[in-house]
Amino acid sequence: MRIGIVCYPTFGGSGVVATELGMALAQKGYEVHFITYKPPVRLDLIASGIHFHQVQIQEYSLFHYQPYELALSSRMAQVVEKYKIDILHVHYAIPHAYAAYMAKQMLAQKGIDVRVVTTLHGTDITLVGSHPNYKTAVEFSINNSDVVTSVSQSLKDDTFRLFDIKRDIEVVYNFIELEKYAKHPLGAVDCQRKNIAKEDEYILTHISNYRPVKRAKDVVRIFAKVAAIKPAKLLLVGEGPEMVEVKKIAKELNVYHKILFLGNSTEVAKILCYTDVFLLPSKSESFGLAALEAMAARTPVISSNTGGLPEVNIHGETGFLSNVGDVEDMAKNTLKLIENKGVLETFKENAQQRAATFQMDAVLPKYEAIYKSLVVPV
Repeated sequence: MRIGIVCYPTFGGSGVVATELGMALAQKGYEVHFITYKPPVRLDLIASGIHFHQVQIQEYSLFHYQPYELALSSRMAQVVEKYKIDILHVHYAIPHAYAAYMAKQMLAQKGIDVRVVTTLHGTDITLVGSHPNYKTAVEFSINNSDVVTSVSQSLKDDTFRLFDIKRDIEVVYNFIELEKYAKHPLGAVDCQRKNIAKEDEYILTHISNYRPVKRAKDVVRIFAKVAAIKPAKLLLVGEGPEMVEVKKIAKELNVYHKILFLGNSTEVAKILCYTDVFLLPSKSESFGLAALEAMAARTPVISSNTGGLPEVNIHGETGFLSNVGDVEDMAKNTLKLIENKGVLETFKENAQQRAATFQMDAVLPKYEAIYKSLVVPV
């Protein structure tokens, strides 16, 4: 089977999931074609079965905004026709599902039938997609996909609440490859914690794109309360529009010198290896892939109780859940973990065991079954 994967090639969760899925499919012998404007950050371009097709946009002064959707749908159609693609699996509704529909219509004029699987990831539905400027097109694209999946039950419920959906949506959770995050000596990650912090210091970590929805400023506020009681360091991974404000608050709370700003990184497993507690106080998370990655690295999670997070982070077992914005409660729960090494160790073990239920081996067959149901006669 030949599968085309369309995603945003960035550090965001949807791009990571799409890339890891494509590489796993290639390892099983599928021919996988990535179609996007640059290589995804985690894509191994020299791996067997992996192909990359760049979407190029011609600059033209007539356009105030260059028409990416037009270039994308045209490139999709070209790749499908040339390489005889069976399935287009598009991740993120905007603009990928809409562009896939247009590509499918172009190809139908040539007698070519390509099936479209759309995976909804979160803000493409709850924030951007439901905006009046996009809602009609997103609703149309979902209803005209051959199969639609969502990464959590919460996101599925939100989609039906926000749109007039005429079809079923199948929940297929995000996944993890546990061996990538196993801590030394259990796996390949060599965890040299002393490079980051003193022996008596606890390490807290936050990874995101620093958009307002991630509430990264709350991360600093939580850390400041914890650091006032226990020696601690904070690792901030990623870049984004709120980073300037995050640094400002860190200086105001006099914890700037205790924070390591690591920027965007592909060394997530190694960073999580150092971590004692992961902070994710988001306003909205359709699933919480960052939380799952932390748990895979034996790191308990302090998170908000929004969206799909309660489906991943089990309150009182793998971490703690608090209401959005409740910095006091999140700080208190963090201290519950680090004030007792026995408690922390129990939560670490629980977190990794929970992450094991989201392993690739459990999720990949679900996508394979979806693909086969579309292209193999019953």
